[in-house]
Amino acid sequence: MYRNLSILGSTGSIGTQALDVVDKLGLSVAAIAAYSNIDLLEQQVRKYKPALAAVFDEDKARELRDNIKDTSTAVAGGMEGLLEAATFSGADLVLNSVVGMVGLRPTLAAVSAKKDIALANKETLVAGGRLVTDAVHKNGVKLLPVDSEHSAIFQCLEGRPSNNALKKLILTASGGPFFGKTREELEDVTVEQALNHPNWSMGAKITIDSATMMNKGLEIIEAARLFDVDGDRIDVVVHRESIIHSLVEYDDNSVVAQLGVPDMRIPIQFAITYPERYESPVAELSLAQIGKLSFFEPDCDTFVCLNACKRALAMGGVATAIANGANEEANSLFRRGRIAFLEIGELVTGALDSITNFEAESVDDVLRADSLARQYVRDCVKGASE
Repeated sequence: MYRNLSILGSTGSIGTQALDVVDKLGLSVAAIAAYSNIDLLEQQVRKYKPALAAVFDEDKARELRDNIKDTSTAVAGGMEGLLEAATFSGADLVLNSVVGMVGLRPTLAAVSAKKDIALANKETLVAGGRLVTDAVHKNGVKLLPVDSEHSAIFQCLEGRPSNNALKKLILTASGGPFFGKTREELEDVTVEQALNHPNWSMGAKITIDSATMMNKGLEIIEAARLFDVDGDRIDVVVHRESIIHSLVEYDDNSVVAQLGVPDMRIPIQFAITYPERYESPVAELSLAQIGKLSFFEPDCDTFVCLNACKRALAMGGVATAIANGANEEANSLFRRGRIAFLEIGELVTGALDSITNFEAESVDDVLRADSLARQYVRDCVKGASE
């Protein structure tokens, strides 16, 4: 079990739930980082007494520095502050739960500093791809998945046979708030409706990704890279109850699943305590109370982001970074009321059609692909409004 944590994104959904686990297990927090929520960050500083607190928003970092000058916690700002928290010498595990591409450089920095990573920032693997996995192997660190689906697969693979015998991975999807809806029914959905997830409490960006099923597409890419499995051996099944978190099928057609109540503190805690298990703050699962579990094929014609991600994975190069960057920009525009819900998938698909793919030799190449995708989306939206 890891005892001293650096938590990147400590004020977000995953970060705050990770601190519940810290409380339950009596762990220490060496460093914390947030984007701009310094009110909550100050509360965390005073409770957990980390040696370092980083704030990505540099103006907010200066404000926090003034607010906690009576404590012994140092404050760092900007990307440099995030990198400092990611490589902090007092931490033996870095939990990266920031949202979006901003998480890529801190992950690579932590890996280079030979820190084990508990990864909840899927964009790191989606956009960074082999740059990340190669760095992990080169530095001999552990990359422990925190997403509920990838943690489930990771747990199911713990008992794999010596000959591997892996046939396929099966990711479960809740289907989000718009399961069963047609494209026509989704033309005028609001941000509030898209944020109304039936099972999970997540941040706004990820919740919209769940509504478009982009989140599941990103998870296919992440699973391919985490577990070194071709995309055509990764299936998705809609499971409305969110009790089965994912499954593994072996060559003999035996299927192994990981079950639990829909609570992110289970995968967070398993990453922190791996390979041991301890009592958690999560409720016990009662299958008798649930009564039944249901399964459906995903509707890829309506939720086009799913196929866009599969296509990007098959394309190789920086295509997955293009898909991710276009989605981040489109998701933000939808949340700000600038585009319609269905336009998110159309813009992701359009970016893959329009931007020339190329191989990534460095982080700068990944960031350039991300920038090209975001600019494509902004140009499309600007043109549509003129």
